[in-house]
Amino acid sequence: MTVSRETAAFGERLPLAERYAEILATTGVERGLIGPREVDRLWDRHLLNCAAPVVRVPENATVADVGAGAGLPGLVWAIARPDLHVTLIEPLLRRATFLEEASAELDLDNVTVLRARAEEVSEKYDVVTARAVAALDKLGRWCMPLVKPGGFLLALKGRSAAEEVESARATLKRLKAGDIVVATYGQDWGLDVPTTVVEVQRR
Repeated sequence: MTVSRETAAFGERLPLAERYAEILATTGVERGLIGPREVDRLWDRHLLNCAAPVVRVPENATVADVGAGAGLPGLVWAIARPDLHVTLIEPLLRRATFLEEASAELDLDNVTVLRARAEEVSEKYDVVTARAVAALDKLGRWCMPLVKPGGFLLALKGRSAAEEVESARATLKRLKAGDIVVATYGQDWGLDVPTTVVEVQRR
């Protein structure tokens, strides 16, 4: 029996992911969090793209999504992995409100929405993630202080990830980065564009 990509990503929680996709395609578009042109490719370019690297996250980890926006990847991870404790860090009121409403509608008890800038957060997390927020050197300055020693940053990036790493390497090392690896996820799901992730260990 062939398992669909969507089932591989979300398992028995696929109905929750489908409901989230509906919220993005309606309320998300109405509030300007998702472009209308993205609706037709929500699954391939957004939900599955975000879900693919969650396999890298340890069991029962605390996770922070910096600049959470519409909840990509943070809400996707919370849906796919109910064992995770996900904090969505978002400074803009309209986005934070959307995240609170979506989390409530999906009845996700493993999500906290924190309306703040990353620099204002004192909590430390096992894993910090971000997608489409900033270049890696700037992202590192925001995110690495939130990572527990022994934890890591998972920055979802595009094809220029390797170049960004070289530009940001010195900055990341000053921020107590250990190993820095560029990895791809989702090839086994047949994604048109596999998810490229920069993994930065925190010493």
